[in-house]
Amino acid sequence: MAFAHAGARVALIARDAAGLEGVGREIEAAGSQAIRICADVAQVPQIEAAFDQVIAHFGSLDILVNNAGVEQVCPSLEVTEELWDRVIGTNLRGAFFCAQAAARRMRAPGSILNVCSLTSEAGVTGAAAYGASKSGLAGLTRTLATEWAARGIRVNGIGPGYFRTALTEPFYADSTWQTQMLGKIPLRRFGQLDELGGAAIFLCSQAASYITGQILYIDGGYLASL
Repeated sequence: MAFAHAGARVALIARDAAGLEGVGREIEAAGSQAIRICADVAQVPQIEAAFDQVIAHFGSLDILVNNAGVEQVCPSLEVTEELWDRVIGTNLRGAFFCAQAAARRMRAPGSILNVCSLTSEAGVTGAAAYGASKSGLAGLTRTLATEWAARGIRVNGIGPGYFRTALTEPFYADSTWQTQMLGKIPLRRFGQLDELGGAAIFLCSQAASYITGQILYIDGGYLASL
């Protein structure tokens, strides 16, 4: 929505057809254009087909936001091969192959934004697979920024702190967790989703034309206080 409000034409890619339609309508109501592509970023052939659709529809590609993600809280000794593969497959493998597909089609100057996490920097109990995927995504951000600078493509990331979403709702259902977590956040509140858009737009814009390989943490001061 932030990119739509900034004037971008948006290609939405996700597995949830109903969700795609809902967000697509919101974007169109805001006066921008949106196409909906139902695809699973854990499947490379579907990624390639999705990006071909983007080019066929819009004719060009300027920005990629890698924000597909899954999480399942699980003690490390109970992590199964299936859980590990599902989380890594979407959060890290999917992000890489989306970035690769975008870079092959992207015109310079281009920008890729990876949605990292506090677990890219800090250990979180019960998040072995998720933390591994997001730590890997931080490393991937730096590697691709170094390699693709010559192609005129910048690669950065944002690391959201604690925001209430469908993915994090199980945490917020625990009032004790909320109280304990708020005590660790210097600003003493959780983030609002509209507080992510400005950073994302900035890093993908020409205002950040000399910034690449960086991850901006939007966390109310959480990491700074550790």
